[in-house]
Amino acid sequence: MRRILPLTVAALVLSACAYNEDIGRQQMSIVDDSSLNKAGEQAWAEALSKNNVSKDPKANARVKAVGQKLVDAAGLGDRPWDYAVFEQAAPNAFVLPGGHVGVTTGLLKIVDNDDQLAAVIGHEAGHVVAHHAAERQSQSMTSGLVLGVLGAAAGSSNYGQLINSYGGTAAKYGLLLPFSRKQELEADRLGVDYMQRAGYRPREAVVLWEHMQAQSTGSAPSQIMSTHPSDATRIAALQNYLAQRGW
Repeated sequence: MRRILPLTVAALVLSACAYNEDIGRQQMSIVDDSSLNKAGEQAWAEALSKNNVSKDPKANARVKAVGQKLVDAAGLGDRPWDYAVFEQAAPNAFVLPGGHVGVTTGLLKIVDNDDQLAAVIGHEAGHVVAHHAAERQSQSMTSGLVLGVLGAAAGSSNYGQLINSYGGTAAKYGLLLPFSRKQELEADRLGVDYMQRAGYRPREAVVLWEHMQAQSTGSAPSQIMSTHPSDATRIAALQNYLAQRGW
């Protein structure tokens, strides 16, 4: 029985893998888009109700205009998209399954032009095309299942106690967070592709992250403890990709 359970989990993982041409690798997904979209709708409604949404017509029109160009460039124009500007000082943006993009007023203050705004929204569109939300949720669910199976198989042995005590931490820092950083860099690459297709200057993505780096207070966690790559890592990866593309 102890051998059968791990093999069953492995079979589940393998059966859920498929090749994603946009990011050029195998991708696991045991979560369907409809459930994620439903969760995204709920989260979007909550974000609108619990946060101050800017009533500045120019800011909202700007985000929508730039956003729609990037959405079309990413091949996502066949679905309706919602955009909102949230009155928050921290420079940030996010995407939710189902077609929702939020941008903060803090971000709008540090971008010099629409090209840099396009870098942010293009990045968020990249997450959608890459199915990162489904992949991240699937990975989290699978890691929990694997740890449960290993803990049960190990029983009351010292090995079993070690897994039960530290397995979650090991999965988080050894698997989930590094993979999240990989996803972020993939979204960066896709984002500059969409920028170029939409007529924006891809190199402004580097300038944007230089601005973000300048905003850092020095209190950011070590990269190994973070779901996002460091600004320096991000800038170097973008510069390398832009050089390869000849942009």
